[in-house]
Amino acid sequence: MRSLATRLSIALAPVAAATPLPALAQAYQCRVPQSVAVPQVRPDGPVRRVPVTGYTLALSWAPEFCKGRETRAADRAQCSGRGGRFGLVVHGLWPDGRGTWPQWCPTPYRVTPREAARNMCMMPSARLQASEWAKHGACMVRAPGNYFEVTRILWNSLRLPDLDRLSKEPGLTAGMLRDSWVLANPAWPRSAVGVKANERGWLQELRLCYGRDFMPAPCDRRRLGTPDSAPLRIWRGF
Repeated sequence: MRSLATRLSIALAPVAAATPLPALAQAYQCRVPQSVAVPQVRPDGPVRRVPVTGYTLALSWAPEFCKGRETRAADRAQCSGRGGRFGLVVHGLWPDGRGTWPQWCPTPYRVTPREAARNMCMMPSARLQASEWAKHGACMVRAPGNYFEVTRILWNSLRLPDLDRLSKEPGLTAGMLRDSWVLANPAWPRSAVGVKANERGWLQELRLCYGRDFMPAPCDRRRLGTPDSAPLRIWRGF
């Protein structure tokens, strides 16, 4: 039987062919540290095993996340500038359930330094990688390598819009951001693009919604987030 990653690669092949500028191209300045330490993480909630109904690929807007974190040791790889400059990066791939989500499924496996280094240009935080695997990935697949392989396949199938240029558009709204995503990724319905802004209206995250087959699917209200008409601002890092 083919692995989940193999089946996903086959399913997304037409999408990848239509998007010649993959998401990873955004991390062209990324410099992987010579050594990566992976901390141990502790659960922040209960074990919850529920059937998976779909998935969310959360993409964090790094300039907004890094505002005020430039000198924090825990965020050095992403925010100090020494590891490169980032725009959208992967926050995590989350399995979803009906009205809730699975989390913290018991696993004996941990993210290795080698695996973390491999993922740093996609998810530039070893701590985040460890947390996302333990909280979400272990409820999806057997081992961390499988989780990040599936995440990487989805990530590389995307074409990212130029959010730096979009940030300069007068009267920017969440709907205009969704429009720019669909323009860059024509196979995506607008209803599958969630937008999360903070209380001041600055972009924090995109939440891309998938069905169980890993094809784009409408977001529920929780994941869809900011409505189309809401004003939106995008911090460019200066």
